[in-house]
Amino acid sequence: MEDEIYFRRNHTLSQRGTHQSRSTVAEPQHGDDLAGAFGGNVRRRREEAGLTLEQLSTRSSVSRAMLSKVERGEKSPTIGVASRIAHALDASLSDLVGAPAAAASGVAIVMRKNDRPVFRDPETGFERHIVSAAPGAGGSEMVVHHLPAQVSTGLLPAYPLGTEKQLVVLEGTLTVAIGGISETLNAGDSLFFQADADHGFANRTNAPCEYIMVISRRT
Repeated sequence: MEDEIYFRRNHTLSQRGTHQSRSTVAEPQHGDDLAGAFGGNVRRRREEAGLTLEQLSTRSSVSRAMLSKVERGEKSPTIGVASRIAHALDASLSDLVGAPAAAASGVAIVMRKNDRPVFRDPETGFERHIVSAAPGAGGSEMVVHHLPAQVSTGLLPAYPLGTEKQLVVLEGTLTVAIGGISETLNAGDSLFFQADADHGFANRTNAPCEYIMVISRRT
């Protein structure tokens, strides 16, 4: 319970270091373009689902005003808001960010570092880099997360039943909250969990944290 309260109340533990540059992390390319693409994808998926802004607002618990600004590319959502929108649209966050298409059978695809689709939380500096050249191929995708010092994602909504996550910490210390329990991982530690419960990620230290995550969806 203590950890659940921590994640709910401490989306941003401290702003210290949030806007500082990190020599090990490339700055996201074409940030405005990516924000516009996210909003355009939200609007497209909403219209394809036959939903009004009011209906999507009810499903996602995100205000109509916020949704409207996101769709127009005027507002970059936090990771929590973006996740709720994605779940309400029955889409993955990568779908809305603009992940590359899955590879056809027998075809190799290369994605260069500077071409990675990147989601950046404007409040905390949390970054989600899509590093799968063909997300969805084989039923899984791979992302790299960067958590600045003293930053939490907050609790993220549960994924559909059958969604699994595996991660390995590359740098720093990561605290993961899953369904009321928590685990603290150091560099080199790995974790597997079923993602059909609310979960969140936090960096409680004064050094940045980086980890690779593989998301698998059983069909």
